[in-house]
Amino acid sequence: MKLKYVLFAFASLLVSEPSFAQDAKASLPARIELIPFESLTLPDSAFLKGDKSAAKPALLAAELHIAQGPGKRPLVVLLHGSGALNGGHELWAREFAEMGVSTLLVDAFTGRGIVATSDNQGLLGRLNMILDTYRALGKIKDHPRVDTSRVALIGFSRGGQATLYASLERFHKIWNDSGVDFAAYFPFYADCMTTFVDDTKVKPVTIRLHHGDIDDYNPAPQCKAYVERLKAAGANVDMTTYKDAAHSFDGPLGQPTPTASPRSMTVRNCVLKEEPLGQITNSKTGQAFTYEDPCVVRGPHAGYNAEAAKAARASVRETLKAVFKL
Repeated sequence: MKLKYVLFAFASLLVSEPSFAQDAKASLPARIELIPFESLTLPDSAFLKGDKSAAKPALLAAELHIAQGPGKRPLVVLLHGSGALNGGHELWAREFAEMGVSTLLVDAFTGRGIVATSDNQGLLGRLNMILDTYRALGKIKDHPRVDTSRVALIGFSRGGQATLYASLERFHKIWNDSGVDFAAYFPFYADCMTTFVDDTKVKPVTIRLHHGDIDDYNPAPQCKAYVERLKAAGANVDMTTYKDAAHSFDGPLGQPTPTASPRSMTVRNCVLKEEPLGQITNSKTGQAFTYEDPCVVRGPHAGYNAEAAKAARASVRETLKAVFKL
């Protein structure tokens, strides 16, 4: 009887988990490859100036999930947030696999000896993951199963910020020597607190932001203001804001009630601007920004919102179908 009860309880748990794919078999990759690639670790000031002299070499890795189906498959490159790769990102990979789309999950932390940056965002430049993305692209551009004419970028939080600003023409010209361009960008709950030089000059492709309306980690209004500036400049950009959704609203490992992260840093009270070229300035003090500035606070909330997560996944799928002509 005890065994029967345990089996029943286990089955109940399985049923209660959120469903991320209609067909479990279809959501499995046909092959998984570990892709090592060389990048650089450098401060944001060096990234903004295109200066490699202050850089240190970094050997990183990415996990390529090749979708089922013949020939070359379209690809989504995935960038994690301050907490590193986790099971929620794996579920996104399964969503894409079900569509016949491969995923490259880039690990920007492990090769650098970083576990997480949530408590200390100064451990890695905020823009460094953009360079990591370009370097990972260069590694797989000749892969026989990757269709480099159909590649999109999706990122979450810190990775969402990298995804958003990877669209800047300026950064492409300086750093992207992979020979591959993205066909679409999907930033999730990105940090939009910084105004960069020429940040309305973006690639002429689809950019779709996704944000929670109660996000107190990276507040939505700042991203909305940036989106409006981009639209005024003629960019193909839009933003969806989800009701009652907090930071990391798509992450099923989070609590359904937004929960504070006491030690996590947020720059939600900061007004930052690249001024002069290559220097991020705290507009309130007129001084170079550091994570010791009083505007940096701790204790933002994060939580899972099943309804918002479902809607966001559906939106990304539909956009990808159109962009990739699936």
